[in-house]
Parts: sequence; structure tokens; C-alpha cells
Amino acid sequence: MSDRSALRPVGQSQLFFEDLEVGMRVVGRERQLTQGDFQAFAALTGDAHPIHYDEVYAAQSTFGRCVAHGLLLTGLSALGASPLSARLHDSMVAFIGQEMRFLQPVFIGDRVTPEHEVHSLQASREKHHGRVRFTVKLRESQKGIVAEGHHDYRLRMRSGVGA
Repeated sequence: MSDRSALRPVGQSQLFFEDLEVGMRVVGRERQLTQGDFQAFAALTGDAHPIHYDEVYAAQSTFGRCVAHGLLLTGLSALGASPLSARLHDSMVAFIGQEMRFLQPVFIGDRVTPEHEVHSLQASREKHHGRVRFTVKLRESQKGIVAEGHHDYRLRMRSGVGA
């Protein structure tokens, strides 16, 4: 695959480890964050710190208002939620690691868009799978990049299908 700027739309052929190239990039769907998102995440995870949902408490904080959970933002940057996900169904083995830095606060009403770029490819010795590291950025429509990091995945090679 020689188009290094963007992957083809969902619905086309499945991709395997050897189909990816360093520099390939995919941009996900923009999402506007709501108070309901913050509350649902707090309920799901048990992270009930009032800075995420209590407007009176948050008004007294450094941020001056409710701020998104860092792990909520990490979740929004998941490759599984990107247009690329449907093209990796046959090759995806596992999500094996991540690191994320939060550069700016994200608030209710902010619009965020995830971006993924293939950073590195490392084949296994057995040649049945490989490790793909994606550089991940979460871009807010007005502020620019609000979070960035890496996600690591294990993908099958075509030669490893059925192995």
C-alpha cells in the first residue's frame, strides 16, 4: 500500500501487519463531549472525583469548571473506534500497551477528534504476527492537540492466518 496519507474507507479488504507502513495515518470521527459522558464514565469506572461532575466544586479548582477524566480521553483515542478498526478484524490479536500525556484540559462542549499514525512495525521471530506502535493524538477543534501518546497492538501476518 503506497498511499501514506490516509487509509481507504471502511468496507474494503482486510489489512494485516505487512500491509501497514510507517507514516500511514487515519483520522477518526469528531465527538462533542457532554456532561452525560463525564457522568457515565464516572459511573462505569467508579472514579467519582467531583472535579469531573460537580460544577460548584470544579469552579473552585485550577480549571474553573468540570474537566474530562484522563482515561475517558484515552478511551476516545482507541483504535477500535476508528475507521481503521473494521479493516483489522481478521488480523487484530490484542491491544498490548499504551502511554498517554495530557497537554490541555478538556471540558464539556469540547469537540475532540482522534488521529492515529503508524509509528513503528516490529515483526515477531516466528513471523506469525507483529507489533505495531501507533502515535495517537487527540485534537480539540479550537485548542489543537490536547493529548498524545502511543498505543501498541499485536497484529497477525498473512502468513500467520490459521497458524
